[in-house]
Amino acid sequence: MSLQLDLAGKTALITGAGRGIGREIAKKLSQMGANVVINDIAASTDADLTAEEINAQGGNAICLKGDVRNFEEIEKIIENTIDKFGRIDILVNNAGITKDGLMMRMSEADWDDVLDINLKGAFLMTKAVSRPMMKQRSGTIINVASIVGVMGNPGQANYVASKAGLIGLTKTTAKELSSRGITCNAVAPGFIRSAMTDKLSDAVKEEYFKAIPLGRFGETEDVANVIAFLASDLAKYITGQVVHIDGGLVM
Repeated sequence: MSLQLDLAGKTALITGAGRGIGREIAKKLSQMGANVVINDIAASTDADLTAEEINAQGGNAICLKGDVRNFEEIEKIIENTIDKFGRIDILVNNAGITKDGLMMRMSEADWDDVLDINLKGAFLMTKAVSRPMMKQRSGTIINVASIVGVMGNPGQANYVASKAGLIGLTKTTAKELSSRGITCNAVAPGFIRSAMTDKLSDAVKEEYFKAIPLGRFGETEDVANVIAFLASDLAKYITGQVVHIDGGLVM
C-alpha cells in the first residue's frame, strides 16, 4: 500500500494555535487537507485571525476557545470538534508560556503557571482525546517540547521542568495507547524565530547562534514540517520518540 503525506478527511486540534509555531502548524496541516480546530485561551483574538486566514485560503478551520488548564472546558472543545467534524484524528499539544527567572528568585506562582499550562494542559488534553481515539482505534498525539527539556537552561527551571515532563508524558502515552492504534511523539525545537525568542537579548541570541552547526536559527515552518510528517500515515510506525528540530544544537 502506498502511503502519502496527505491528511485529507482527518481532523486536527492544535492548542495555542493563535500565533507563532502553533499558527504555522495549523496552516500546514490545513494545506495537507485536514480540518483544523484552532484552540487558544478565551481572551485571545489571535485564534480567530488564524482561522480566518486558513478559510480565506480554501481550508476548513474553526476556532474553539478554552483554557487547557480547565478539564470541563477541554471536554467541551472535544465535544464540539466531534459534533462539527465527526471525529478527531490528530492532537497537537502546543500551548505554552514562559516566566523566566533564576530559581532562587522564582515565585511559586510563576512555577505553577508554567507547569499548569505547559504540562498539565497537555495531560488534560491527552486524557480528553484518548477516549474518542480509542473508540475509533486510531489517532496521533504530538507534543511540542523543547531541547531545553533535554539539556536544561539557566533561568528557566519552570519551563525546563515542564518540557522535560512533556517528554516523559509522551513516552508513557505511547506505551498506554499503542495497543489501540494511537501513536504519540514529541518534537523538541531549538532556537526558533518567534515572538518568544524575540524577547531574548542580542548576547543570548549570539551565544545560541555560535552553537548551532547549521549556522542559522530555525523558522516556525521547520517545526510545522516535521509535525506534518508525524501526523501523516508515513509516520504510522513511529511512536514514543522525541525529534530534535535544532540545527544540530543538541547531538
